[in-house]
Amino acid sequence: MDFNLTRDLCFFDIESTGLNVIRDRILQIAIIKYFANGKEPEELSMLINPGIPISEEAMQVHGITPKDVANKPTFPQVAQKIYDFIGNADVAGYNSNRFDVPMLTEEFARAGLDFDVEKRRMIDVQRIFYKMEPRNLRAAVRFYCDKEMENAHDALADVHATIDVFKGQLKRYDSVDYEDDDGKVTPNPIRNDMQAIFEFTKDENMIDITQRLRLSPEGEVVFNFGKYVGRPVAKTLVEDKQYYHWILNKEFSVQVKKMVKKLVQEYEEQQRQQNNG
Repeated sequence: MDFNLTRDLCFFDIESTGLNVIRDRILQIAIIKYFANGKEPEELSMLINPGIPISEEAMQVHGITPKDVANKPTFPQVAQKIYDFIGNADVAGYNSNRFDVPMLTEEFARAGLDFDVEKRRMIDVQRIFYKMEPRNLRAAVRFYCDKEMENAHDALADVHATIDVFKGQLKRYDSVDYEDDDGKVTPNPIRNDMQAIFEFTKDENMIDITQRLRLSPEGEVVFNFGKYVGRPVAKTLVEDKQYYHWILNKEFSVQVKKMVKKLVQEYEEQQRQQNNG
């Protein structure tokens, strides 16, 4: 099956030193890029020296050891190559919205590159799976592809498996409607249309990929963590500048820091206009 693309689409997967998207580092990345013009897909796969220790838990999962990456390039050395390969493409993966995309964004930021996710459609194949058939990648391959997955937790093998699952989902749910818990029906949401899939699978309430901020029922950006959980971000941070600077200087994602700065600036500008009015 050929994907119906209006923009290039990069499926990718990473293996890392651990699960903290801010502190941990990428060990391996694999990308398969599909082109909107119908050109044959291209692959990019590489091991990366993280420059920090690899946790025992992570090694038990992916089997990549310090010896495997000792003589490999660091991320800053290959960042531009990876960045250029992805280009302006949309990105897709398995659990990519919560892990792979935030970690890649942070790695790019440390290398001085702005990987703007707000200008890309993010297709998380896991979200289709969890919404339509609430299970892991191995189970998804078995369910959608009627076969067993081999070489799990090898980045390139995981990318190939993710593509197989996505194609299986497009076939299985062609012309299938989705009904949510409230009885609301979405006609044929999983079809060969990346915009439709993006709209169906995105979390409307979460506005940053690390889920530190969310929208309130009234549509206001509020905290999703800490002592001010549920409180309006802009008003709270203008009133508590110490907390504002704490966020800017602690281990929060680049995206959260950009959003916080923008919200505070907009709120302060509104206050000035009201005072001058």
